[in-house]
Amino acid sequence: MNNDEQLMEKIVTLCKNRGFIFQAGELYGGLAGMYDYGPLGSLLKNNIKNLFIRKFVEERRDTYLIDSAIVMGEKPLTASGHVGGFSDPLVLDQKTGIEYRADTLLEDAGINTQGMRIKDMLDVIAAKGLLGHNDLHQLIGREFNLMLKTQLGSSSDSSVTAYLRPETAQGIFINYKNIIDSMHPKVPFGVAQIGKAYRNEITPRNFIFRLREIEQMEIEYFINPEQWDLQFEYWRDEMLEWCEMIGLDMNKLHEVEIGDKDRAHYSKRTIDFEFDFPFGQKELYGLAYRGDYDLTKHAEHAKTKLQYTDPETNETYVPHVIEPSMGLDRTILALLASAYREDEVDGSPRSYLALKPQVAPYKIAVSPLVRNKDDIVLKANEVFGILKATFGNVAFDDNGNIGKRYRRQDEIGTPFCVVIDYDSLDDGMVSVRDRNTTEQERVGIDELVTYFTTKLQ
Repeated sequence: MNNDEQLMEKIVTLCKNRGFIFQAGELYGGLAGMYDYGPLGSLLKNNIKNLFIRKFVEERRDTYLIDSAIVMGEKPLTASGHVGGFSDPLVLDQKTGIEYRADTLLEDAGINTQGMRIKDMLDVIAAKGLLGHNDLHQLIGREFNLMLKTQLGSSSDSSVTAYLRPETAQGIFINYKNIIDSMHPKVPFGVAQIGKAYRNEITPRNFIFRLREIEQMEIEYFINPEQWDLQFEYWRDEMLEWCEMIGLDMNKLHEVEIGDKDRAHYSKRTIDFEFDFPFGQKELYGLAYRGDYDLTKHAEHAKTKLQYTDPETNETYVPHVIEPSMGLDRTILALLASAYREDEVDGSPRSYLALKPQVAPYKIAVSPLVRNKDDIVLKANEVFGILKATFGNVAFDDNGNIGKRYRRQDEIGTPFCVVIDYDSLDDGMVSVRDRNTTEQERVGIDELVTYFTTKLQ
């Protein structure tokens, strides 16, 4: 097992053992491509979502937040092209009766599939013997639609075909007119959304990287078409700023310009932000110039004008769209890969997550030095109450000896530990330990809020 494989195994084990992420339905054998976020994973996820809302909605004057329905009707998804074209290439090996995702087979063999049609993929799979033989006649290729279909209604006669949405973007586009009519925004303006999307992946893999249930953080930024190139570069910088802000390893981040043949059908320019995951350089985020494709298609199918009239010039046009798209699950995996560290403290090996305080599940852990001394425990609870009232996600930890508590808090990424000891009862001072350096300093209880307000920025 190489170092990257070991890192991935350590991350998966940490997530399970420390309450970050569990296999969905594990009690019954698990459900492939689905994961549950545990107590600490949920805090980590919510911290990221809150930072997204703060940066891209609350700190701006031009962006609105919505939360659209997960179940979508067939008509809007037909208009967007998903019903007819949202698919992956499959290959059936008739010798074994097993189906594979064709592009995954090739990529695992180190072959670039960009620009390949499914016929080309089959030719290479046979020529390379990737399925154990070279018989092209035994291979059948087809496109497999990734959407999960359902029926709404109580009987087959009255039911309506619907789908679990494959992306959050379409919920924004079909609400464009509602937002124009209710909020009266001026172009340029954005609509942001965080939510679940569903894709019937054939080969879910690599932990939370490729899932059937994903969570997305997306913005559709509506612009005057004449300004698309300037807006594209602006949002490119905004995404890079976001990556650095949350603590991604910027040395592992790569910008990849997608060529004409490989872009999505709606995109006129796309940059993929790829990350060096333990299993290779893969897509993390995307930035696409979608033009007016979506609004034009929905206007055509819904027979409704989806235009914008400039209040100053009276110019009427269909806005174009810049789309920053960020997968939340992949963000978490990239953050864990960026933050995982191993070192040695007092001759013993230590693993820890060097998470930024803004995203760490707990910002501070408060501990009584011993838990069988009522006066120390009482003082520790008092300090815990003060810090939790100000900083929110603060843990109270009295499980095991102080060394084990430090190791546990280090491993889950808590930036600081505060310990109340015997001296604290006399001098009103506590020990504050830094996760990264393990250094400690004495701080007055009445100074803790000011101290951490500076440290946690």
